[in-house]
Amino acid sequence: MKLSRLRVPLGYVVGVLVALLARPRLMSVAAGMALALCGEALRIWASGHIEKTERLATGGPYAHTRNPLYLGSALMGLGVAVASASVLAGLAVSAYFAVWYPAVIREESAFLAARFPEEYGAWARDVPAFLPVLHPSGPRASRFDWGRVRTNREWRTAAALPVAAALLTWGAL
Repeated sequence: MKLSRLRVPLGYVVGVLVALLARPRLMSVAAGMALALCGEALRIWASGHIEKTERLATGGPYAHTRNPLYLGSALMGLGVAVASASVLAGLAVSAYFAVWYPAVIREESAFLAARFPEEYGAWARDVPAFLPVLHPSGPRASRFDWGRVRTNREWRTAAALPVAAALLTWGAL
């Protein structure tokens, strides 16, 4: 079984664990949700560039990091961990990302290299796998389109943020 198939269900398990471990305060919720919103903004930007398995996205955030969706998810996870104000919740989130994301990124890189051999090689040479560079690099061929955001169903991830914020705020009161 591909690791990428386990990533999302296990993410839900970690989410429940974080909810159980959370000891939020209003300030932690505000700070954490601000960070999580930055992560979701990055995910929306990336979703507007990607046409999964059709074309290699190299523009927008993909000119700064080859994995902006994963980076955005990591920022969202970190934001929820901060909002929870729980060291154990933070450790659970950190362990999840440390265990799953490197393997999933390697798996996806191998797929993209096989699917788009010429384009991927040039892009991977100039753009880092995860931690972004400030100045865009690589071919930058894709352009943002709101239709892609809709097609990629990014609304599902975006809809989770207000729910998490409400639950953590309720826990802080």
